[in-house]
Amino acid sequence: MRVVVLNTGTELLLGDVQDAHLAFIAREILPLGLRINERRTVPDSPAIRDSLSQLFGRSEILFVTGGLGPTSDDITREIVADLLGLELRRNSELLASLRQRLAARGIKWTSSIARQAEVPVGAQVLPNENGSASGLYLKANINPLIPSPHVFVLPGPPRELQPMFRESLMPVLRSIVQVPGSIERRLYKIACLGESTIEQAIGDKVLAIPGIELGYCARPGEVDIRIVGEADVVSRADLIIKKELGLSIFSANDETLEEVLLKLLNDRKETLAIAESCTGGLLANRITNIPGASSVFLAGYICYSNEAKINMLDVDPELIQKHGAVSEPVARALAQHARRRARSTYALATTGIAGPSGGSPEKPVGTVYIGMAAPDEIVAKKLFFPSDRETFKQLAAQAAFDLLRKKLIA
Repeated sequence: MRVVVLNTGTELLLGDVQDAHLAFIAREILPLGLRINERRTVPDSPAIRDSLSQLFGRSEILFVTGGLGPTSDDITREIVADLLGLELRRNSELLASLRQRLAARGIKWTSSIARQAEVPVGAQVLPNENGSASGLYLKANINPLIPSPHVFVLPGPPRELQPMFRESLMPVLRSIVQVPGSIERRLYKIACLGESTIEQAIGDKVLAIPGIELGYCARPGEVDIRIVGEADVVSRADLIIKKELGLSIFSANDETLEEVLLKLLNDRKETLAIAESCTGGLLANRITNIPGASSVFLAGYICYSNEAKINMLDVDPELIQKHGAVSEPVARALAQHARRRARSTYALATTGIAGPSGGSPEKPVGTVYIGMAAPDEIVAKKLFFPSDRETFKQLAAQAAFDLLRKKLIA
């Protein structure tokens, strides 16, 4: 079946908001044997009507996102109903639910909010437990006089769309799609290896398996490998990937590197402290973004200046003077003293030159030292990431987390 996603929202085209829907919807519908054939994004304008008119004839399943709110630029519901020749009627249950929701939050009722209780005749309401705009399902050819695909109209915010999609939309989708029995998709997340290196290791071997689909997605310090195919085919590819990449695979469950690290530390009932210079708190930020981080993460020290390194973590001034702040001895000292001060099982440290200035022939911009202190050893690793400041920090953070991860699984 031909599947199309139409995202509505001027904020998407202005760059104020990033589209999170394509990847999510694609992953959710793949087990049903469905692929997205086309994605289109249009502003909150008559362009919605023009696109829907075209896509009604080019799709069998159409997901429309955004434009279900109470303001004047939320026009998706009205346009869909008009194009399908369906009358909008106010749903008393939805109206009562809206009034109750706003009253519980102390939000003043306005007449425009009632628009969100209007439903095209014959449409199925998809409940929204995380917002005020309900979704809609309009079956194919809901108006016999106007040919149309199965249309799902969904709210724009991902925190509303995603639970609705899984809980209310997927059961409907399964009822209208003939689900293949054995299509599988697996994802492997690789840290600190380049995309070309990974392809050289597994590409030809995996693609030699008939019926396999192989793809890659690269980000700073990380590459995703995706395989899709029949169950037996995917199992054969899985053996190759695990054999060739081994410990470089940090997750096969779409987890972040920091999630994996926290899980390992939790399982071992061990703790972590972090001392950061060049990464400026990025490691600590990523760790504390994970619920339950307090059971593992004890302390973070941002020692950006030399004085901070000396005053916060007692790094010997002579060590900095002799070797420089960006050096193996200082990285080791930062990790060692952070571990001692926090009384943690492990500590990580970063010190480097993010640029664009500050480098030298001996230590060019992009140089970074990652320190790790463990109960049985203190080590430092020199790496080189010549890139913009933000990418440099991401790469350094990935390298630090992966250094500790490999220590824990060794």
